[in-house]
Amino acid sequence: MVIAHATFCMVTVFNNVIARLRRNNTALEEASADLGAGIFTTFWLVTFPQLRSALLAGGLLAFALSFDEIIVTTFTIGAGDTTLPIWILQNLFRPNQAPVVNVVAVVLIVISIVPIWLAQRLSADSVGVSAPHRTKTQAAA
Repeated sequence: MVIAHATFCMVTVFNNVIARLRRNNTALEEASADLGAGIFTTFWLVTFPQLRSALLAGGLLAFALSFDEIIVTTFTIGAGDTTLPIWILQNLFRPNQAPVVNVVAVVLIVISIVPIWLAQRLSADSVGVSAPHRTKTQAAA
């Protein structure tokens, strides 16, 4: 089941990373090479930090798609095994289980806020930070 989910979720992460790589400026990598950095050092200190947010976004999207993919889970799960999405689907229309399903759904929503908040904090850039204002006398000098 893990292999099946990884197979179709890998495309989501790959598309995010490829889109980010196409937008990246290669001048930074060339400057790193000109300054004597090796391939691994250039990747680790220049390329990877630019790809971090794309990897994080792709991972979160892949997790959400995998969690919601009940059809793939139904066909690949072993006999007698139950995952959380399958359990929710099976108990959704049972009147005596409705409160339990509602509590599980609320807990999942609350838990999903944490990775989204962390992703926002990790991918925040310094666009909103403004440069210090100069006075007229400093600008004239």
